[in-house]
Amino acid sequence: MISKSNKIFLAGHNGMVGSAILKKLKNLGYKNIICVSKKKLNLLDQKKVESFLKKKKPKVVIIAAARVGGILANNNNKASFLYENLTIQTNIIHGSFLAGVKNLIFLGSSCIYPKKTKQPIKESFFMTGPLENTNDAYAIAKITGVKMCMEYSKQYKLNYKTLMPANMFGANDNYDLSSSHFFPALIRKIHNAKIRKKKFITLWGNGKPKRELLYVEDFADACVFFMRKKTKESFVNIGSGVEKTIKGFAQYIMKRLNVNLKIKYDLTKPNGMQRKKLDLSISKKYGWKSKTSLNEAFEKVYLDYLKN
Repeated sequence: MISKSNKIFLAGHNGMVGSAILKKLKNLGYKNIICVSKKKLNLLDQKKVESFLKKKKPKVVIIAAARVGGILANNNNKASFLYENLTIQTNIIHGSFLAGVKNLIFLGSSCIYPKKTKQPIKESFFMTGPLENTNDAYAIAKITGVKMCMEYSKQYKLNYKTLMPANMFGANDNYDLSSSHFFPALIRKIHNAKIRKKKFITLWGNGKPKRELLYVEDFADACVFFMRKKTKESFVNIGSGVEKTIKGFAQYIMKRLNVNLKIKYDLTKPNGMQRKKLDLSISKKYGWKSKTSLNEAFEKVYLDYLKN
């Protein structure tokens, strides 16, 4: 059993996901959260990561550290996405094992599932077909992390599990139009068009791919929930069930911002996977489901965007 006084090492506490998990843990009264800056601990350095974990000996490790980005960043930086993600997660997972850590949570991604898989996507569809080529390098790194948690748990009798989130958004997101995910990019494009009194926005691809959106604070809640829960499954999908097309999300944001813009499509840019809706049966079976409505989450996120 994990108590409020146990040491928890949270890797990647400054990112959107990591900062939401940190906030959740603090709000729930966890008193012994270990966070360390990039300057003090380079997660790409195997020796330093291993000695850090052996010295600190946490009861739980949560891996929210990763090199992430949207469709273009993934497609244009495949070598660095592959190398950095493989190295960070391998150093932490293997280092945790060497340090005697029994409990670990790794953050997966819905892009690990096959490109042409059935929908909604069940956990059992893992590794049953070819990947979407725009983010296959990132997906392969994440697949390796999922397999490591699975096999280390089996071979060494550990409780290493993966949570597989839908597309996440939240406070502290990346709004850079060349490297962000689609939803923060839409917020920025539509906000800028409104402020500058433009008549249209341009979407990448044809606007038809469907995406499921998950508010990051709901994912943080799932993280703590499953950190405390014994599961038979080595990985669990975490989603909201809220799904629209990219065009549909653009129209939703316009409505929220009270602006009516024409949508143009840049067909030189990739669409990515046509649909990524997660089957949430397993998370529901254990008693977890997302709590925040899209409207409530959007209000919070838009205020955070305006502030920052």
